[in-house]
Amino acid sequence: MQISLDSKVAVVTGASSGIGTAIARQFVECGARVVITGRKQDTIEQAAERIGPNCLGLAADVSNRADMERLAAIIRERFGRLDVVVANAAVGANARLGEITEEKFSKVIGTNLLGVVHTVQVALPLMKPGGSVILIGSTASHEAPVSMSVYGAAKAGLGAFTKTWIKDLQGSGIRINTISPGAIDTPSLREALGAVSDESRIQTLAAKSPLGRIGSIDEVANVVTFFASDFTSYINGTELYVDGGLKV
Repeated sequence: MQISLDSKVAVVTGASSGIGTAIARQFVECGARVVITGRKQDTIEQAAERIGPNCLGLAADVSNRADMERLAAIIRERFGRLDVVVANAAVGANARLGEITEEKFSKVIGTNLLGVVHTVQVALPLMKPGGSVILIGSTASHEAPVSMSVYGAAKAGLGAFTKTWIKDLQGSGIRINTISPGAIDTPSLREALGAVSDESRIQTLAAKSPLGRIGSIDEVANVVTFFASDFTSYINGTELYVDGGLKV
């Protein structure tokens, strides 16, 4: 069985680095034409160049409705449609209960929840039956680490979106699923752990997993690519954990 995304057009938000970049790279390798987004034009263009041909980088802030409508207009003009949408853009704001401010709360919710609403809403008019929407969640939605309650709450909301939106879209032929990674080796994880130069912190986190390690960005991208393909044409409303068994 070989996954093919030939002739498909996809958009991946939050793809300047890490999981988003890995997803876009695999999509291109499987034959898709891919648009990737990030907040900074120079950074997202550099990411697109690293991924190679058939990848277009466009600056867009998912929390900004006007940005997302402009993105959709460009996709319509250049490609005419969308087959796959990956809502990956997310931010974190570490804060214990007494440290949560309105600014921190609004930043996380604005990107991680409202940003997903914007992404899916502007994409839907470009999609046809057989389209796949993939929301990138997190195991933090069920067991958030200390200081990550707002992030965890926002990611938990994606599960509710998934279960409700498939009913809203009943009869459209468009499916929506959530992929929720656990601890994945990304620059943002290492920065959050203070582990850029301290590998022991990664090993401490890895020891909590039944597999004894953290995951790679390609392991997440493998699953997302599968869900983008026609092999998952009858999977809808599912949340799948890519966490090495941590949630069990």
